[in-house]
Amino acid sequence: MKFKTTYYHFDLLKDEERISAFYEAIEDLSVNQELAYDLGCGSGILSFFLNSYFKEIIAIEQDVKASVCAKKNLENFKNIKVINEDVFNYNFSKKSDLIVCEMLDTALIDEEEVPVLNHVRNYLKEDGRIIPQGIINIIELAHLERDYIHYDEDVSCEILSKPVIYDEINFLNEINPNFEKVITLKAKKDSSVNGLKITTVTKLNDNLVCGPTPMLNPPLLIPLNEKNVKCNDLINVKLKYIMGKGIGTIEANYY
Repeated sequence: MKFKTTYYHFDLLKDEERISAFYEAIEDLSVNQELAYDLGCGSGILSFFLNSYFKEIIAIEQDVKASVCAKKNLENFKNIKVINEDVFNYNFSKKSDLIVCEMLDTALIDEEEVPVLNHVRNYLKEDGRIIPQGIINIIELAHLERDYIHYDEDVSCEILSKPVIYDEINFLNEINPNFEKVITLKAKKDSSVNGLKITTVTKLNDNLVCGPTPMLNPPLLIPLNEKNVKCNDLINVKLKYIMGKGIGTIEANYY
């Protein structure tokens, strides 16, 4: 099937690993379910995948151009309704068997996955599911080329510690968007540390995980003041941010 899409969503569709991961997670669903919400549906690719499993799919997209593309792409599927609306303004009237929400980004900081799910989770049945199911955040000490917060775009980054899982989130649970934690990292060699690398792994379901792909959670690099460390030194870092409010909320310091 050929999809009409915006330039941005075209890049999303080109990311075959990302698309395949969501397709596999949806393929694991049981058929003949009643209702699915596809939040931030973009060009409608995930609603297209959901079509065979649900009697009704409500696909919501705030961006006007993307919603026009989705309506055109899905116009022949009578069980899919595309709505151009902000999720926070939409009048949810029925509980669903599934919520699909791919408003993901690294550590859930910049996109609205957390506030959206905290708002819509009330409209999920008791035995309902969410795709993706959650995320795992991993952090490492690093030496960075750049002295500002940025995503890993083929930029030189030397990893200087063993990875540590610092947060795991299950989307079925209410999520506190205000994250603050002191994390202990162990230097793996004598070196000069000047930053952190955050990697987010997406849990699509109990059996399927997906690491960073070109358009899904690229690693996030956060500068620190330069610090000389010895092999096996334990370095405490205090990390703070607000999920859904942007990378401008990130604070990172030695502790």
